[in-house]
Order: sequence, then C-alpha cells, then structure tokens
Amino acid sequence: MDICFERNGIFVDIEVCEDGFVALHNCSDAPRARGKEAMWYPMVELQGAGYNHNNHHGSKHSRTGPGMALRYVSHSLRKNDQGDLFALVQQTEDVRVKTCWQFYDGVKALRAWSEVTGIGENRFPLEYISSFALTGIGHDPLGSAGDYRMSLPHSTWYGECQWKTHSLHELGYDKVNQFSVKRIVLTSTGTWPCSEHLPMGSFEQEDGAMLWQIETSGSWCWEVSDLGEQLYLRLSGPSWQEHQFLKRLAPGETFVSVPCAVAFGRDFEGSVGEMTRYRRCIRRPNPDNAHPNVIFNDYMNCLDGDPTTAKELPLIDAAAEAGCKYYCVDAGWYDDGPWWDGVGEWLPAKKRFPGGLKEVLDYIREKGMIPGLWLELEVMGINCPKAKRVPDDWFFQIEGRRVIDESRYQLDFRNPAVRAHADEVIDRLVMECGVGYIKMDYNINAGVGTQLGSDSAGEGLLAHTRAYLKWLDDVFARYPELVIENCSSGGMRMEYAHLSRHSIQSVTDQTDYVKMAAIACNCMTACTPEQAAIWSYPLRDGDEEEVVFNMVSAMLLRIHQSGHLGELSRPRLALVKEGIATHMQIVDKLKDGVPFWPIGLGAFGDSFLCAGVRCGDEAYLAVWHTSDAEETLRADMRGYAHAQVIYPRQMPAQLNVCDGELTIVLSGVKARLLRLWS
Repeated sequence: MDICFERNGIFVDIEVCEDGFVALHNCSDAPRARGKEAMWYPMVELQGAGYNHNNHHGSKHSRTGPGMALRYVSHSLRKNDQGDLFALVQQTEDVRVKTCWQFYDGVKALRAWSEVTGIGENRFPLEYISSFALTGIGHDPLGSAGDYRMSLPHSTWYGECQWKTHSLHELGYDKVNQFSVKRIVLTSTGTWPCSEHLPMGSFEQEDGAMLWQIETSGSWCWEVSDLGEQLYLRLSGPSWQEHQFLKRLAPGETFVSVPCAVAFGRDFEGSVGEMTRYRRCIRRPNPDNAHPNVIFNDYMNCLDGDPTTAKELPLIDAAAEAGCKYYCVDAGWYDDGPWWDGVGEWLPAKKRFPGGLKEVLDYIREKGMIPGLWLELEVMGINCPKAKRVPDDWFFQIEGRRVIDESRYQLDFRNPAVRAHADEVIDRLVMECGVGYIKMDYNINAGVGTQLGSDSAGEGLLAHTRAYLKWLDDVFARYPELVIENCSSGGMRMEYAHLSRHSIQSVTDQTDYVKMAAIACNCMTACTPEQAAIWSYPLRDGDEEEVVFNMVSAMLLRIHQSGHLGELSRPRLALVKEGIATHMQIVDKLKDGVPFWPIGLGAFGDSFLCAGVRCGDEAYLAVWHTSDAEETLRADMRGYAHAQVIYPRQMPAQLNVCDGELTIVLSGVKARLLRLWS
C-alpha cells in the first residue's frame, strides 16, 4: 500500500510493505524517486533496554530492534484549525507508536512528534524514540554528495547564534564503504539547551535546503549519518545513551516525545523564512507581539543589579522621555546586599527602597509606562532562608542529595508545593504591585536531571520541564495581558518550548556594543524578529556614532533599551529618541516580515555585517561596519531599485542601488538603517 500526498509544497511518499513494515521514502519540497530497499527507510527509530540493535551502528540511533519490528496498523489525514494532521500508527507486541505530523496552511514546514504506548503485559523500558526520522535527505547517493553542506548553530553566553557552514568532508564524514559508524551529531544535556549550540541544524544542496529545530528546554539530540548508502536525519529529545533517560512505560501508559519542526526552502535563507512563519503559527497569541513595544531595563551597562529608589527615578524620567513602553527593574530589588546565593523569597529590599518598591512602580505608571521586575523563579539560593525551611523534595536530587549549581538549588516543578510557591510570587507581584512585565531569568545548568520520583535522572528532568511549562500556561491563562520575557543568561534557553509561550526573548548578555552586531545580525535564525530583544545601551563616554550603532542593532528586532539615558548629552539622547520613534513607525510591518541576509550571516570579526526584514514590496536593512578603515559594501538586492537611510536621518551615508546591487561606503565603526523599495 502507498500513502502519498502533498501539503503546502511538502511531498510525502510512504510505502507499507507486504509484511507491514512502513518505509518513509520522501518528505521534502520536491517529488523523489523511491529508494531501492524499503528496509533502509524506517519512519521511526525506537529502542528499549534489553532489545537488539540490528546493525554495526557504533553510537548511531539506526536499525533499532523494536523500531525495525514495528508494523503498520492504520493512518489518517484530517483537517484541523491549523491545517492538516497526519498520523500513522505502528506496533509490536510490546508497544504502539503513533507518528504525528502537523502541517500549517501556507507554510512549507511541519511539526513532528511520536506517541509511544505500552501494550504488552510488562513495562516497556524506553531508551530512545525519534521525533522525526528521514532517510534520503540528499537527492543523490552518498557517493556523489559533493554539493552537500551542513550549517551548525554554535551558541554560547555572550556569543549566541553563530552559524558555521561546512561540507560533509570538513565535518569528518566521508564515504568509506557501504556504510560507516560515523555520525555528525549535536546534543545538549541539562537545563541549558542552548549553551553550546542552538537545538537546530541545516542541510543544504544545490536546489534546496531543510532547516530543523527541536522544541525543548531540556536535553536533546540530532544526528546525520547513513543507511543503505543514503544520508538520514534523526531528531529527538533525551535518550539513555546521551542523557541518562529511561522511561518505564506501564501497559496502557503513553509517552509523548519532544516535538520538533522541519522547514524547507530554496536555500538556507528561504528555509529560515518558512521556519519564521511556522514559529508564528505555533506561538501563543499575545498583544505584545501584535504591536511590539520598547522595553527599558536598568541592568545592562547601567545599574548592573544595584537598583535603589534614588537611582531609578531619573532613569524612569529619561526612559519615558525616550518613548519606552515597559520599564523593568532588574536584579537586586529583593536584597539589601549581595544577592546571588540568597534569592528565592522575592520580597522587596527595604534599604534599597525606603518608601517601598511600590513607590517606584507607581512612579513608572505615572510616567505612562508599564512596570516590570526581574525574577529567577526556578531556583533558590543555598543561603535563602526559605530553602532551609522547606523539605528536600522541593529540589532536584541525585543520590538523595540536593543538586547545587552556581550556589543555587534547582526547584522541581513536578511538586505541587513548588508550583504553589511560584504562584504566590506571581500573584503577589501582579495583584499587589501592579507588575505587567516580568523578566524571567534562569542562570544555572542543573545537569542531567533528578532521580527523585523518576525512572531515571533524564526522565525526571523532562517531566520537570513539562511541569514548568504547564505552570507557565496556567499563569498566562490567569493573566493573559502579562508579558513574561524569556531569559537565561541571555539566550541559553532560546528555543520554542519556551518561545511558543513567551512573546519576547532576551537574546544575549553581550556587553560590547560592537560585538553585539554579530549576534543581532544572526538572531532571526533562532526566533522571530518581534520576539528577539537586543540591548541598546549608549555609553556614558560615547559619541553620536556609538549611540547610532547601539540603536541600529535593535531597531529591526525588539529594542531592549538601557544605559544612563539621563546623563547623555541632548544630541545623543535625541538620537535615542529618534531611533525609538523610527522603530515604532515600522514595527507593525516588521512583525509580519521575514529575515534575509544579502551578504550571508555575520561572524565576530567581520568588517561588514547586514541583516534585513522583507515586508511585502519593501525591505528594511541594518548595516554595521566594525573597522576603522573606509570600506565599501556591495550587496545583492535584486528586486529593489531605491534605497535611503531612515536612521539617523541627519547622518547620511554614501549609498546607491544600481542593477540590483546595493553599495554603501562607511568609514570607522558605524551603523545605518536603510529602507529599500522597488
């Protein structure tokens, strides 16, 4: 039996063999010829403790024993509110597996996950389940794969979203025989899923590209390797091999894998555009994304975690004058002195605010802004008084001992008492203090997970992350207008388990405004423009070009304004105000646009970087120059005949558009924001 269909430009070709084995021959943006042997094209990989692995696999998740034993039961393709949901059921004598693909109307992307149900007499010890498995990701057999390229999303604190593109050969992968045990693999363990790489990847060839993301705030893995002389892709959440994950499925119990998404485009940029549209489809509706506004936050290159009433009031005046909508009091408001290892009760520090914190929050409202506060609600410092009063089952545990990282304990949101504690904090701040914006930070990596009340440490971690997300859903249900910023030492949790709920992401903690350009340039690969908050923090001793550079980095995204605005000269403050005003004039276009990079993604050390957003017949382009020399940028801008500098209007640059090529001449460290149209 054949199951073949097309949705939104995605072609699916599935073969159900005579013995019931299900082979996925194609899931791409073009029809493909079928592979020669169906056995090399499993639709799902599944492994359990004590089961065979049917090939010379090394560390590869390929030809798993239970996965190869699965046989067809049924399938369906049904219309729903989002588009079409395809589901295919297979089973062995021990488990039933439902493969689910959600298609979205008008978007060349799908969301995939697997549901595993125990059906045998005994518990099934689940070690691995793929969320998406596709063999034959390249047009040609592996032996002729010279045009294949892979892009890996390196990311770290202060250095988020730094993609590097390689040939398979450069990644150490060559055709050495009919198969190899080598794999190209990225994986992350713990509660910082983006500390080394984004949970993403890209595979490109001459006539197309596929981009993927794994949507989890915990452990994840993807791998590319070979089966039957064809390259395959496997996307998954945690596994026993990589993350100490094991789930003992009772008869009738169902485990749902971590969801992932795959987008297709003519090239890398095109696939990012489709992923951008997909991200908007899955995101919780929020007025903050419908009409994004500017946030002032007092931390970066400003108060640095040392707020007081005396320091805040002039900043509030300056932020209001500049045109900010939200004003967030960042870290330190809850402790009179050093606070790192004492966080957890979230009560205002009396010495910092002699008239009470509410005096400051009320003043923010008087100035026409929405008040906000910083929280790190998922941890308690080891010296927090409450951490000494509550039982150990509030926290992650390994070998009966509380997990400690960076002098903090990790709260376990599976525990109802922990969720009640978190609810009390949120309700008090919203109802009593009138907080309308919360910067929710998270600054530790709690490791593989917790053994307490779990089948394994990795299973405990996944259950905790899901309990936290469920708690977050409940908060938004109570307070649908509340804006909660997703932050984790900048972008260490910049992924779409969180960003399908949060309207805004703190992209980075980078403190060097010149280095910020490489991060701002690339961050639209990881989240939508209207969710990506980039700092703009004019320096006390800077000049006008420094202010402009800071502003341009944020103006196509979400402006995270900071800096001692009240101490800037009037001309420099005027540039901040102009930048915010210009941003607000175009923001309703940007929120529906798609990103592009006319000279490619940026990197630290590049003398020129540029990133833009296409908005129908026009486009907006940020251009940064980081060298002291005078240089000329030449960028392919076919489809546009005109260009102008829209910020700063009184500091133009030499630019021209001719025969589809944009040229702009800049000398010294400068940035400009352009509008282009046909």
